[in-house]
Amino acid sequence: MLTTRFVDGAPNWIDIGTPDIDGALSFYGGLFGWQFRSAGPDAGGYGFFQLEGRTVAGGMQTGPEQGPPAWTVYFRSEDAQATAEAAEQAHGRVLFQPRDVMGQGHMALLADQAGVPFGIWQPGQTKGVDVANEPGALCWVELYTPDIAAAAAFYHRVLDLETSAVPFPGGKYTCVNPGGAGEDAMFGGMVPMADAPAEAEAGPYWLPYFEVEDTDAVVEKAQQLGGTVRMPATTLEGVGRMAKLADPSGVRFAVIRSESSQG
Repeated sequence: MLTTRFVDGAPNWIDIGTPDIDGALSFYGGLFGWQFRSAGPDAGGYGFFQLEGRTVAGGMQTGPEQGPPAWTVYFRSEDAQATAEAAEQAHGRVLFQPRDVMGQGHMALLADQAGVPFGIWQPGQTKGVDVANEPGALCWVELYTPDIAAAAAFYHRVLDLETSAVPFPGGKYTCVNPGGAGEDAMFGGMVPMADAPAEAEAGPYWLPYFEVEDTDAVVEKAQQLGGTVRMPATTLEGVGRMAKLADPSGVRFAVIRSESSQG
């Protein structure tokens, strides 16, 4: 389960780079009830999406030179510099060198062996998001990759992540958890691109899932707000009811009403 009791290797931050931050606020505010608070005049326009004063994500307006609009998932590291070096040694790349962020922590942007961007957050004053696994907050992350074995080896070497195969209707799913933390600490999964032809066109990436109370209502609302449905609301027994969406700028994400949250 993804929680705010962060351990090394687990997601502890997420942010969006978008060409229209005001549009993103309108969309996600209407969808999840988020509000936006600026990080201050020295933050370059960066700010925080919040639910009742608790930070669930970050975001800022970006241009074409900073890559396509997307959500970026960050993983906790005790040493961002060492993690960046490990990524290079494992045939990944450093997209943005580790740097201090106004005393709040150290961040870096890396790419895995398949070119998938992801972030590293070394906690300082800010440990991570304030809320997870609740309606309107991050609850799961999923890597779409051309090679599960290569991805598992990369993230094990760089973040000490462990993988395990879990049976589900129609096949097996590769789950991910921090090293030594056990299956109760699972926070995500890996899906081969061959099993997800709809994802193949845009290439491999990390997909964030946000918990919701009513998947069908959120899908309808997303369309009203100018978003698109990439996968209709679907129920997976033992998991929950999920849907894949994109915001008006084309940023991909998913929503789920987890069965574990319905109790």
